[in-house]
Formats: sequence, structure tokens, C-alpha cells
Amino acid sequence: MMEKRLLLVEPPFYRLYEAGMVLCNMPLGLGYLAGVVASRGQWTVRVLNADFDPTVTPGPTSHAVLAGEGYRRYRANLADPEAPIWRETLAAIARENPAVLGISVKSQNCASARLLARLAKHQNPELFIVVGGPHPSMTGADILSEPAIDAAVIGEGEETLTGLLEALAEGRPLSRVPGLIFRQGGTIASSGRRAPIADLDALPFPHAAAPQVLVDHARYPREAFGFVFATRGCPFDCQYCGSRYIWSRRPRLRSPGNVAAELAALAALGLKHVHFEDDTFGVGKPHLLALCKAIAGSGLTWSCELSVRLVDDEVMAAMRAAGCAAVLLGIESGNDGILRHIRKGITVEQSRRAAATVKRHGVRLLTFFMAGFALETEETLRDTFELMQSIGSDQIIYSVFTPYPGTEAFEECRRLGLVDEGFDVSLYNHQSPSNCFCKNIPRERFRELAGEMEAFVDAYNREHA
Repeated sequence: MMEKRLLLVEPPFYRLYEAGMVLCNMPLGLGYLAGVVASRGQWTVRVLNADFDPTVTPGPTSHAVLAGEGYRRYRANLADPEAPIWRETLAAIARENPAVLGISVKSQNCASARLLARLAKHQNPELFIVVGGPHPSMTGADILSEPAIDAAVIGEGEETLTGLLEALAEGRPLSRVPGLIFRQGGTIASSGRRAPIADLDALPFPHAAAPQVLVDHARYPREAFGFVFATRGCPFDCQYCGSRYIWSRRPRLRSPGNVAAELAALAALGLKHVHFEDDTFGVGKPHLLALCKAIAGSGLTWSCELSVRLVDDEVMAAMRAAGCAAVLLGIESGNDGILRHIRKGITVEQSRRAAATVKRHGVRLLTFFMAGFALETEETLRDTFELMQSIGSDQIIYSVFTPYPGTEAFEECRRLGLVDEGFDVSLYNHQSPSNCFCKNIPRERFRELAGEMEAFVDAYNREHA
């Protein structure tokens, strides 16, 4: 009979770059999964964040490091199964002795996740390994090209994972568990997609089970638990984004009262600030205003990502009164033609007005910019650089475009001959020096222009720290 022990793992990623980079929080998705499994009471569940090192105090890391020596260390660690990070992670897995190992896979960490699965299966051939997260949800059966992986959860994971565990414990066919891709004999089979969870209020708060499930819980700072999802699903249609393949474009909203109850519980733990992890906070103006009203008495400050389209004086006044201290605006490009092509749904002028409105209400402004879309030219890059310099951010988050498999942007890059069949997305994260997916700019010239932006952002953020 199968021992009912589940270990959920966030694989190393940041730590592959350098010792000072760590993911110093409980991964929110794994927190939800663990909370639901624990609430059912049938399985012992633990969460291992292998990208956390309790001996390290995280600090700022420059783009120059990420695109230079850090990237070289990242590649070296992926190429060396005997590297200390892998020995450490395998030892932690062995201590937990799970029967089922669940690994969270994002496109940027998929090489790490595949290697970890391979090493863990070698360590314990009886281990059942299931993966989930954005990457398998976007790419489907591709993730099972790694022979060590037995199954993949597609889409939202809570009900599918619990169904998988029940089927394994009872010896029932996985084909009866919606939401899976799995090995069946010598073939890959699918059980079809599962309908999204209708009532998000029914889910446990992710932090509630953390003292029992999170490995090294006592060594995390309180701030590690200050992350909240208020919605799932994004109604927008950006060409480069895969969110809709995970959550769908139909937003599901937690009730304002349920969110307020979670914030009250976090405040009772001693937290002072939380960050909303939603793709876009509030989704629409009526719900956003109702949510602000509900959380206004939490005593917490908070930050969020907000669509440029939602920013106006009424919204910002309500957010500021409810404790909002910082807003992250996804601006991406300073060229209207590029914005239209990637279906961002905004204009440069709208971005300028939104930024000014955020600042006028005394809220800290962080801006996302992305360079190197498929149809970029030197002129469009100059437009982005100019907007980056002039919009008045308190901090800039800069990335180089990466085409994620499963997105329309990836298919465009494939049509244009910018990616080939052997494309390994884990080598092309948003700061990778290998990134160049521009049809109209030679690689050497693009890296020169991208390097200028990277240097500017590092200097700008140091000055405004």
C-alpha cells in the first residue's frame, strides 16, 4: 500500500545564478496546493522551497550580473548534476521520504525541474513524480519528454492534485481524474481539462498551514508570507502572455470580505505589508472599488500590479485610502505600433497619464518595460528607452522579450524563423544574454542596445533606491 506522503518542491532557479539570490517566500501556488491537501486530512504534505537559503539575506542584483557571470554560473549548475545545490536538494527530499513528489514548473525553470525530476527518480525509482504550473499548462505533453516525470497537471491544480492522490492511493485509473496528462503503458494519455474552481472563497488561506507544511518554516522572515491572490484569470489578451492557458480569460473573483479576512489574519501574524500577486489587481473598476472599501481597515500597506486602463483619480484615491503604497504598471513598450502588435490595449499617452496619476496620489510607481519583441526596430527600441527615461518611475523592472512556448508570440517567432525545433526556453529567460528574437535587428546590434538599457536601469534604480 502506498505511503501517503506528498512533497511539493519549488526547484532551484535564482540560486543557480549566485549564492546571494534566493526566493525568500513560500511559493504561493504550492501554498494553496498544500493547504487543500492538508485540509482533506488523508495525506501528509510538505513544501520544500529549494530556491531558499535561510543563511542568505537577499539583496539587489544587477542586470549586469544576471546577463553576465550569473548566467554563466546558471548554465554551469544545470550542466553539473553533482553541483552542491543538487546534492543539497536531494538530501532534503530524502529526509522527507515522499511517495509522491510534485514539482512546480515555470518556463524559466523547466530545465531545473527536469533535472531535479531525473535526479530524484534515480535516488528513488519508486517515487511517483507529478509536475504542474504554468509551463506544463501551456505546453501540454511536451514536459513528459523527460522520462522521470510520470504525470502533469494541466491548469488549476488544487482539485486535480487531490484527485490524483486519491487515485494513486486507491489504485484507480488516472484517466478518471480530469486535468491530467500521464503515462499509460508506452503512450501518453490525457484525461481532459478540468473546469475551473467556481468558488475561490472555499480555498484555505495559503499561510494557514505553513507552520506545519513548510520545510524550515521558522527560518523564514514574516514578510515571506505577505503574498495574496485576490483573483484568478485575466480578461486581457496580450500576445506574449500565457496566463489565459492556466486560469482562462474569465476572471474569478474572491469576495472582498474573504480577501479582507485573509489580510486580517496576516496582520495578526505581525505583517505590515502585503503584495497582491494577481495578473491585474481588481480586474474591473466596480470590483476594485469594492475590494478597496473592504480592506481599508486592515492596517496593512500593500502593492499590486495594475492595468494602465484602470488608472484614474477615483481608483487611485480609493487605493491610497485603502493602504496602497506602490503600483506596478505594465507599460512594456514606448512605441504605439509595438503596443498594438502585442495587443497590449494601451497607448504611450495613456501610460504617461496613468504614471502621472499614480504619482499625484502619493503612491510609489514601478514600471515594467520589455525590449526585443519580434517586430522591433532600432527606432521602436529608442522609443521605449526614451519613455523609460522620462516617465518618472520610482523603480524600473526591465526585461528582454522571451517567447514562451504555448503563446501566440512563440508561434510568431517560429513562423519568422527566430526559434527552431530545439528551442530550450530555460536558456532564454528575461535577462539572458542569449536573447534576441528581433526580425529586424542583427543579434550583435540588439545586444548592444539591450546592454545600454540594462546599464541605465541598474544606475537608475541605484539612484532611486
